[in-house]
Amino acid sequence: MSKNINSFLKDLPKNIFSGFVVSLIALPLGLGLAMASEAPPIAGVITAIIGGILVAILGGSHVTIAGPGNGLVGVLLLAITTLGLEGSYAAIIVSGLVLVLLGFLRMGTLSNYFPSSAIQGMLSAIGLIILGKQFHIMLGNKISRSSSIDYLVEIPNTLIGVFSYQDSGLVAAAIVGVLSLAIMVFYPKIRNKYLQLIPAPMWIVLLSIGMSYFYELVLNQPNPVHPDYMISGIPAFDQIITQIPTPDFSLTSKGAFWTSVVSLTLIASIESLLSIKAVDKLDPQKRRSNVNKDLKALGLATVGSGFLGGLNVVTVIARSSVNVNNGGTNRSSNFFHATFLVVFIILFSTQLTRIPLPALMAILVFTGYRLASPKVIKQIFTIGKEQLIIFFVTLFITLKVSLIVGISAGVFTTMIIHFVMNKDLMLFMRNILKPNVLMFKESGGNYYVSVKHFCTFMNYTKLKNKLDEIPEDQDVVVDFTMCHFVDHTVMENLHNYQELFEKKGGNFDVIGLDMHSSDSEHPFALRKIGDFITGSFTKRQNSISKIAEELDITYDSEFSYDTSFLQKFHFFTTKPIENIYNTLYSKDKAIKLFDITFSEGEFIAKEVVRTTMLYMKCEIEIPQFCLDREGFLSKVYPTIGFEDVNFKNYPAFSKRFFVLGNNCQELENFFGEEIVQFLEQNDQYHIESNGEGILVFGKERLAGAKEIKQMLSFGKELIHLVNQRQVVEVY
Repeated sequence: MSKNINSFLKDLPKNIFSGFVVSLIALPLGLGLAMASEAPPIAGVITAIIGGILVAILGGSHVTIAGPGNGLVGVLLLAITTLGLEGSYAAIIVSGLVLVLLGFLRMGTLSNYFPSSAIQGMLSAIGLIILGKQFHIMLGNKISRSSSIDYLVEIPNTLIGVFSYQDSGLVAAAIVGVLSLAIMVFYPKIRNKYLQLIPAPMWIVLLSIGMSYFYELVLNQPNPVHPDYMISGIPAFDQIITQIPTPDFSLTSKGAFWTSVVSLTLIASIESLLSIKAVDKLDPQKRRSNVNKDLKALGLATVGSGFLGGLNVVTVIARSSVNVNNGGTNRSSNFFHATFLVVFIILFSTQLTRIPLPALMAILVFTGYRLASPKVIKQIFTIGKEQLIIFFVTLFITLKVSLIVGISAGVFTTMIIHFVMNKDLMLFMRNILKPNVLMFKESGGNYYVSVKHFCTFMNYTKLKNKLDEIPEDQDVVVDFTMCHFVDHTVMENLHNYQELFEKKGGNFDVIGLDMHSSDSEHPFALRKIGDFITGSFTKRQNSISKIAEELDITYDSEFSYDTSFLQKFHFFTTKPIENIYNTLYSKDKAIKLFDITFSEGEFIAKEVVRTTMLYMKCEIEIPQFCLDREGFLSKVYPTIGFEDVNFKNYPAFSKRFFVLGNNCQELENFFGEEIVQFLEQNDQYHIESNGEGILVFGKERLAGAKEIKQMLSFGKELIHLVNQRQVVEVY
């Protein structure tokens, strides 16, 4: 406990400073997001204050910042339009209670049940909703349209109309909006550590207020911006409490009320969970957030915010990123960001009315563009054309109908595409929700996770729960050999786990996807066994290719049916070989490491096995033998005619290993002291000799990249000792 207190006190100055920098962004964004939702401007700041204090005290994340979110602008706007301000506050409070309930029900995995491309489509739609409505205000043109698409369609008319303004106040508003947008676009490109201490949104606020005073005190003129385009309705600090609205719960019997509650809860939870997941990747200490605890805290903060005149409290990615970049290490930075906002409101609330609306709307236009950037579409396209269909279906229906209908359409479209790709609806439906994950710890210390049948966004939680049980500093192998279909959402989440384990000192290998095909080379592309789409390298194959470059050997990913060099090995006496692939081989082809497909049994008893093996051709003839660790088979073999060879000079070795061979003395002479000692230090492999070469393999599964490097290192040392041994015996 004292260690934690000392660490907290040591980091306190950094968190105070980080909280201050974050508050400089939170102030203008809070004002802008509230006004974009047609709520009182101060509501956004109240949201950030209540969220910062309560989530800092009760939350389960470490470096996240809470406040009003971009994703809720469209939903809040619709709620306020249909329910009125007081009715909307009631919906906000109820949505907060639902969020608390989700936390108690451990629904922190909620975001895992939505396809990644559908979520991207929803976020891009939210970005377009924000951009479409605020773009016109940014250029001094307040218009009212019935749908989000209509606002977007009107953008060209607003651009053309700017050049025909007769009112100098509207011209000034448009100039302020354009200049503010330019600051948002170009300021981050100025890489100066001192300038960066004041974020672009705060510069807009400071310059706007400075311009107002310049006209008033220096030029003795009124603010040139049209009065209709200035912030209004911000009360002095001592009046804020007296103006707290009273929530109207009389609308709870109406369908529109519960539609708003569901929409607010859904978007708030998804935006928060995605942000928490993203910020955990940025945390320098690589901690994992307790998302269910955070949901409860966000819910309670939303309830408090609603009663005090604020909006829904969510975890926000942009402000959280700024917090991490400025040295925030724990939840106290969230608390201090709220504290500084209180100070700003106490000291400068009356100054906020000097800020032109177009300046704040420029901040939101830039934010909306970032959410719906063409780069997002390009990235989705590189993952797969089918992902682009999901993305656009979600985006257009969200814009045309609503967020709930849009995300539902995205989920439904994803399922339809999965059905079509698998071509067998009944097989897909039988397996889609089955328990399909097996995890155990192997003898070597690895955690081995086998995934069978289908792994999609609908059942990904089963895999996630297993992976979350494993400490991030351990070695994990996730095997998809027996999985027919792995979707984009799962591939993206596995990539996140790989990054997390790598940063924590562990190793996370995904195997068994080399037989699957995809329609792009992107590592997040969905994978399916079959030939319906063209193939591409998996992340494992890329890792194998890098190993080949490091060791100056050749890599061939293609299937080969030339397996004659394996036929004389005892292991394959009753196991037909189908092919080898992913072959690494030396220039003289004396050493080959490969993935191999073989079978055991026939007809209904046939089992197909895929594993990784190493073959080394010896320089001259050596004795034939099979070597394995002592175990159950060593007790069984003598009963069916196989005798364990015991070395008189190496009793400890004989006790530890089971050796099959025809000539005990010949084998003992061949092994010698150096080979015996080497094998005693490396006892994880099955080793065979057919007289001409040596076959080495470990577990009967595909090896991960780390295991491949270990096997190659083992083989290189072993063949060196064997060839050296032969040279000694010749002389």
